[in-house]
Amino acid sequence: MIANYHTHTYLCHHASGEMEDYVKTGIDRGLKILGFSDHVPIPFHNGFVSRCRMSVEETKLYADTVLSLKEKYKDHIQILLGFEAEYYPREFEGMMRLLTSFPTDYLILGQHFTNNEYDGRGNMGLTTAKDLENLVDTYITAMDLGVYSYIAHPDLLPYDGEFYDEQIRRMLRHCVLTNTPVEYNILGMADGRFYPHPRFWELVKEEGASVVIGCDAHQVNAVCNPETVSRAEREVASYGLQPLPTINLKTVKL
Repeated sequence: MIANYHTHTYLCHHASGEMEDYVKTGIDRGLKILGFSDHVPIPFHNGFVSRCRMSVEETKLYADTVLSLKEKYKDHIQILLGFEAEYYPREFEGMMRLLTSFPTDYLILGQHFTNNEYDGRGNMGLTTAKDLENLVDTYITAMDLGVYSYIAHPDLLPYDGEFYDEQIRRMLRHCVLTNTPVEYNILGMADGRFYPHPRFWELVKEEGASVVIGCDAHQVNAVCNPETVSRAEREVASYGLQPLPTINLKTVKL
């Protein structure tokens, strides 16, 4: 593994460790590219305050720290300024105005909620076929915007047999159409969560979507951990898939 684009920081309030230690660990473990992609700050139109992301006021601290580390370690590793960002239609323009005021290198699409965050309905809280269809519609609309470089934990979805297959195929075909890779998420794998979901990855193989492995690091030791990376590579290979070593970053623009 030479590149990891999915790295969090203490600013999201559920990760730990100094950002410089993430960089040092990445260098020690042979990374050539380390992208910081903490949960995006969103200036919610209704004043909602999220408990799982940095505040708008902390964005400058985050960007300044990443850029400082980028300069300090430029002879050892390429450091990127990114964000893991949802697509909330009502909040998208405000979010993008904020992000484009910084030299943001990339976004990854980490959709934890379908339409918005403040109603509290996470992806796994969806209960009907229509819910799943609406969620896939959200992914497709987001991909068409052309600003999300890949989809993080794309199998963070409810499983529903035949209808699941139909909707996931629709989503994956759009990934192929828009050149949007899907992530095999090491955090979910290492923690024994319901994702990576085997059926999802069988469908990835059948539909021919591109794959990237992401650490989803919330602690320093999770950055390119040799044991978990090796396991992820074996699991991806077991589906007949070959992960991309690096990805093409899509321009972050309004």
